Amino acid sequence: MLLTIDVGNSHTVLGLFDGEEIVEHWRISTDARRTADELAVLLQGLMGMHPLLGDELGDGIDGIAICSTVPAVLHELREVTRRYYGDVPAVLVEPGVKTGVPVLMDNPKEVGADRIINAVAAVELYGGPAIVVDLGTATTFDAVSARGEYTGGVIAPGIEISVEALGVKGAQLRKIELARPRSVIGKNTVEAMQSGIVYGFAGQIDGVVSRMKKELAADPADVTVIATGGLAPMVLEDASVIDEHEPWLTLIGLRLVYERNVSRL
Repeated sequence: MLLTIDVGNSHTVLGLFDGEEIVEHWRISTDARRTADELAVLLQGLMGMHPLLGDELGDGIDGIAICSTVPAVLHELREVTRRYYGDVPAVLVEPGVKTGVPVLMDNPKEVGADRIINAVAAVELYGGPAIVVDLGTATTFDAVSARGEYTGGVIAPGIEISVEALGVKGAQLRKIELARPRSVIGKNTVEAMQSGIVYGFAGQIDGVVSRMKKELAADPADVTVIATGGLAPMVLEDASVIDEHEPWLTLIGLRLVYERNVSRL
């Protein structure tokens, strides 16, 4: 089976693929202080619970694909693959790795690996033109042309960042639960903040995507909009521009990139 690891700024998502099917997944906090040995113990604890894998670290794992937005964690995961999975083919997404998606940016190396991976999966699953809305630590909008090229995107503060900023900077405000309020017009401070977050971000998505569509395609109706990321369910009901929700888009992209590179290892 293929182990895929997507390291984000706040959370790390792991997925286990049996062929094209994701059979297990885990979400853990991202900690740049964890060493390779600590990560190996964590992986063993998670995968040891799965009935299709053996008790020893690496049993049942035929390949590994990793992308990371945190360089320190990528460095330690590289060490994990070397020390604990030495006989298992591993693909770490970085410059030089074949993705099949041309990156039409001023400096392609600036683009986060996860955003390119999302584009890979979007092209494979839905074709172009497409826009991927990834709701994580940041909310990112990534544009894919009709020819499957990554043409650029938008980066905005994420939902959790905004909630935290309100709680820190607002003298009479506090951190709140991320949940839908009873109505748009809040009847108390908590509901008013929840309304601002839920409907504010839904409106942001609608506005940004509508503008991107006009630049991306002659007919905006041709553009498929895919939502992903851990916080996507918060806005799915209220963001009218979203066509598809694929929670494992990045993991699927990692599987595709692994398949395109493993023969070169």
